[in-house]
Amino acid sequence: MWSAGAAYNSRVRSSRERVIETGFRILEHTADAAIEATGKDLRQLFANAARGMFQVITELDSIGETLARDVSADAADREALLVAWLNEFVYLFDVENILFRRFEIGELTETMVKGRAFGEPIDHGRHDVKTAIKSTTYHGLSITGGGDGYRARVIFDV
Repeated sequence: MWSAGAAYNSRVRSSRERVIETGFRILEHTADAAIEATGKDLRQLFANAARGMFQVITELDSIGETLARDVSADAADREALLVAWLNEFVYLFDVENILFRRFEIGELTETMVKGRAFGEPIDHGRHDVKTAIKSTTYHGLSITGGGDGYRARVIFDV
């Protein structure tokens, strides 16, 4: 079901190098969209998962930073928290037509995340929306790691 997707940056020679450079990679999935995010800690992991999700939607490099939005989520555990965090951005994309490219995590516990996201409203003249994400799913969701870094796999319903 999982396989490494094509690298977006031709300067990078392997998908492992790509993950280290960007903090995420797009995975091929049979029916939906999927990413693998990494981070030296959980804050970076959550930020990189959001970056990866928006790379699935459009090219991150096309998104400016003309607005900032405080975003928070809470859930029963770390995995559910990642889903809730990402679904906050799905909502902002769907309802307010905002794309984000940079994420700063201010507070993070096992059950709560608070952060700030930077982006801009969708401009269909500049932003090619490749994939419309309906929601973040629990299917195949995993967060692994510890002291040497974290890795998450996330599948999005498209």
